[in-house]
Amino acid sequence: MDSLWAFIGTKLADFLTFTGFACGYYGNYIMILVGFIFLRLAIKRDFEPLLLVPIGFGIILGNIPFKAIGLEIGLYEDNSVLNFFYSGVVNGWYPPLIFLGIGALTDFTALLSNPKLLLVGGAAQFGIFAAYMLALAMGFEPNQAAGIAIIGGADGPTAIFLSSKLAPNLMGAIAVCAYSYMALVPLIQPPLMRLLTNPKERTIRMKPGRHVSQTERILFPIMGLLMTTFLVPSGLPLLGMLFFGNLLKESTKTTRLAKTASTSLNDIVVILLGLTVGCSTQASEFLTTKTLLIFLIGALSFIVATASGIIFVKLMNVFLPEGRKINPLIGNAGVSAVPMSARISNQVGQEYDKSNFLLMHAMGPNVAGVIGSALAAGVLLGFLN
Repeated sequence: MDSLWAFIGTKLADFLTFTGFACGYYGNYIMILVGFIFLRLAIKRDFEPLLLVPIGFGIILGNIPFKAIGLEIGLYEDNSVLNFFYSGVVNGWYPPLIFLGIGALTDFTALLSNPKLLLVGGAAQFGIFAAYMLALAMGFEPNQAAGIAIIGGADGPTAIFLSSKLAPNLMGAIAVCAYSYMALVPLIQPPLMRLLTNPKERTIRMKPGRHVSQTERILFPIMGLLMTTFLVPSGLPLLGMLFFGNLLKESTKTTRLAKTASTSLNDIVVILLGLTVGCSTQASEFLTTKTLLIFLIGALSFIVATASGIIFVKLMNVFLPEGRKINPLIGNAGVSAVPMSARISNQVGQEYDKSNFLLMHAMGPNVAGVIGSALAAGVLLGFLN
């Protein structure tokens, strides 16, 4: 009997050493708190809940402390379920599937009816290259700097795709940073928009775009694919799936496929992507000086991207005749946060003129920003891979 109690006592003592309470350290609790903050922003403040709820819960899940004893339960343990899900991030499977869904959801009519808005989406990508130079100046390696810089495009899938190829060791921090700034668009952009415009500019009324035929809408994804990928072949995985998804939508013959790509498939990928990206932020890997620098550079990159789009519209207006001028408030939509930044353009515009609807106009540079960020990622990948 004594030996039985001794055995039970020994096993109980061993069990207690494997609990999270015994294995945890202050970093785990800090990251769990961060996860709660993400969930609060998503649920209470309605900041991109479809993204922040999976990421926030993933941050908590990834920071439950345990001892690696061959149970195959951790994200970084071979053969674990989470590791299997995470392979879609590491190997870059998820971002192209997200772009397929984006393409199936996106209406390029606003861009086709006013093609000069493509330039606004291109101008906003200046934030990416400015951030690249800043990251180099701060001591990051060229490949790492490229992964960090893409945060300025406010495009989470593109940031994950590029960092998985060029800076896999920083991918968790880059992905969380990119999605964080996407969710914080309603807080970051409006003050910049008010600062960089005057009352007269904010009330500019834009004329409706021309009618776009169905033939044009069908030809656009085909011609867009050829023009962009012949120029930047390294952007093929993202741009190819984006334009393929859009062709499914616009052809009118593959409605079922377009609906699947934009709903069920997209939702599944978002769940797996958000959860595993959140899990990758384990305190031992995430709470570093590099992570803080990444968040700082990402913030500056996003600010520069927003400002670049607005300032570029103001510059365009110098050369445009009266009646053809563009409201600078849509310049913020040049970043790739679709359709959040376009909604912000409309929201801020209606603060100064309730009858001025900018949403459809803002969708032009907004969808151009999606193409622009994917092109920028392809350029960086082509130069550095």
